Amino acid sequence: MPFLPITKEEIDALGWDAPDFVVVTGDAYVDHPTFGPAIISRVLEHFGYRVAILAQPNWRDTKDFTRFGKPKFGFMVSSGNIDSMVAHYTVARRRRRDDAYSPGNKTGLRPDRAVLVYTKKIKEIYPDSPVIIGGLEASLRRFAHYDYWDDKIRPSILLDSGADLLTYGMGENQTIEIARRLYSGEPISTITDVRGTCYAIPTKEYRPVPAVDCPSFDQVCQSKKEYAVSCRKEQDEQDAVRGRRVIQRHGSMMLIQNPPMAPLTQEELDVVYDLPYERTYHPVYESMGGVPAIQEVEFSITHNRGCFGACNFCSIAFHQGRAITTRSEESVLREAKKLTESPHFKGYIHDVGGPTANFRNPSCEKQAKLGLCAGKKCLAPKPCPALQVDHSEYLGILRKLRALPKVKRVFIRSGIRFDYLIEDKDDTFFRELVQYHVSGQLKVAPEHCSAAVLDSMGKPHIEAFLKFQKKYYKLCKEDGKEQYLVPYLMSSHPGSTLKDAVELALFLKRERLRPEQVQDFYPTPGTISTCMFYTGLDPYTLKEIYVPRTDQEKAMQRALLQYFNPKNKDLVISALKAAGRSDLIGMGNDCLVRPSAGIQRAQVEKKEKQGKWSSKKTAKRR
Repeated sequence: MPFLPITKEEIDALGWDAPDFVVVTGDAYVDHPTFGPAIISRVLEHFGYRVAILAQPNWRDTKDFTRFGKPKFGFMVSSGNIDSMVAHYTVARRRRRDDAYSPGNKTGLRPDRAVLVYTKKIKEIYPDSPVIIGGLEASLRRFAHYDYWDDKIRPSILLDSGADLLTYGMGENQTIEIARRLYSGEPISTITDVRGTCYAIPTKEYRPVPAVDCPSFDQVCQSKKEYAVSCRKEQDEQDAVRGRRVIQRHGSMMLIQNPPMAPLTQEELDVVYDLPYERTYHPVYESMGGVPAIQEVEFSITHNRGCFGACNFCSIAFHQGRAITTRSEESVLREAKKLTESPHFKGYIHDVGGPTANFRNPSCEKQAKLGLCAGKKCLAPKPCPALQVDHSEYLGILRKLRALPKVKRVFIRSGIRFDYLIEDKDDTFFRELVQYHVSGQLKVAPEHCSAAVLDSMGKPHIEAFLKFQKKYYKLCKEDGKEQYLVPYLMSSHPGSTLKDAVELALFLKRERLRPEQVQDFYPTPGTISTCMFYTGLDPYTLKEIYVPRTDQEKAMQRALLQYFNPKNKDLVISALKAAGRSDLIGMGNDCLVRPSAGIQRAQVEKKEKQGKWSSKKTAKRR
C-alpha cells in the first residue's frame, strides 16, 4: 500500500491487529516531505513501526478517534504544518475564508487549538495510552506564552492538554528514541532524558540539575517584565551545543525542557528525504477538490534546515534552530530526478530552498565547538566580522539541476537572504541567480527602512538592501533582462511609530517601489517580537519599546505603505495629520497624497486669488 493506512479496513487488509502508533494531524493527509506529519510517520515506518494516519478527525464525538482501536504504543499529535489559530484567523482576528491544508480549501475541518482538543479527546477515550505532542503548534507553545487570540498568558501546552510528552524542534530523532523505549516496554512517565523534549513533574519531586530557572507561570502572568526575562532565557538556551535544561514552574507542577536535540547529520537528513513519499495528497481527497497546499511544493526541493538570520518576528530560530543542516548534492539530485518522472512535471522546478534559500554553511567556524552566540545576530544590525560567506556549493547544485534532462528552468522562490548575498566577494552566484533562477520577479524581505524599527526586528539596516538593489538591477541590465524586485514589508511591528511608517512611505516613493501586498505584524507564539508586543519591552535590554495597538493606527500604518492606492486616501491623510506631516498632503511632487476634493478646490481658488497661478494653468489643473 503506497500511502499509510487511513481506515480500519486498510489495517485489516495489512493483517495488523493494531497499529503501533496513530499519527493525528489537523491537516489533510499529504504524503510529502514538506509536511511534518508525513515525515514523522515515514520515519517511524522506516524503523519498522506500524503507523496509521488519522487526519482531521471529527473532534465533536469519539468515533474517529476509535477508528483504529487503541494503538500498541501511543498517539503522535500535531495541528499540522502551521498553528491552528494562524490557520483560522487573520491578524485582525477575523475568520479566514479558506484553508489550503484542507480538501477543497474548506474551513472548519479542524478545531481551534487543535493539539489541545485532540489530546483531551484521546485522553478521555484512552486515559492510559501515551500521547506525544509535537509540530509547530506544540513546539512554539511549550512554555507559558502570550496568546494573541485570547489576549492573555496561557500555560505550557503540555500541561494545558494533559499530554505525556512534548517534542520540540525538528522531531525525527526524538520520535525514534521515544518509540524505541516504548517498544522496549518502558513507561512513558520515565522517558525524561531525551533531548528535544519537554515533560512535567510535581514540584515536590527531585529538581533536575543543572538547569536554568525561568520566571514561573504565576510570575509571568503578574509581571510583564518577568515575562520578558523568561522569553530571553528561553531563546538563549535554544542551541544544541551550549543550550541547557530549562525549568518553569506552573503551580504545583514543573515544566522541564531538556536541551535541544542535535540537528540531523547530512547522512540522516538524506535518509529522511529518500523515504518513499507519494509526494501528493491521499486520493480520497480527489473528489473533494484536492488539497491546495500541495501546489506550492509539489515541484519544489528543500535542501536545508535552520536559519542563522534569526529575525525577531520569525519562529524558525525557536523551532528549527539557528544551526544550518543541509542535504547532500546527491540527495537533492535524486529528488529532482523523481520530480521529472511525474506525469504532471512540465519542466520547471519551482524552488530549491528552505527557511533561507542561500544558506548552505555555518555562519562561522566556531559553531561546531561553541554553538551560536547567545543574544547576538550573525547579520544584524551589521554582519558579524566572523561571518563566512560562500555560495559555491549551492551554485554547484543549481548548475547540475539545470543540466538534468526534462528540466527547462530552476527557480528560487523561498527567500534569498540579500544581506548575506551582498557580502559575497565572488559575484558568480549573484550573476547566475539573475541569469537563470528568477521568474521575472525576485522576492526579498527588507521589511522596513527605519533603523530603529529594523533593530527591533533584528534585521539589517536599509543600506544593505539598497546596495543589493543597485547591484541586482546592474546585473539584470548587463544580462539584458527586465526583472524586478518585490520587497516584503511589514507594518505595525513593535518599535514602529506613525512617523516611521511615513518614513517608509517616502522611501518607497523615492525608490519607485509599489508593493502589491503588505503584512501587518502578527503576534504568533514563541517569538521575540511577540514578547515585545505583549510587554512593551525589549527582552534583551528591558527598555520600553513603542507598540502600535489600536486597529485604527494599524490600518493607518498599513495604508501608508500603499499610499498610492486611491482606496487608502482618507486613511493616509488621517495618518499624515496624526504624524504631524500635513506637508505631505498636497499637489507637489514631494507629497504622498493629494487633498480631498473639496480641500483641493479651495487650495486652487486661494492660489488664484493670490495670483500665483494663471487662469490657463488653473484650467489645466482642473
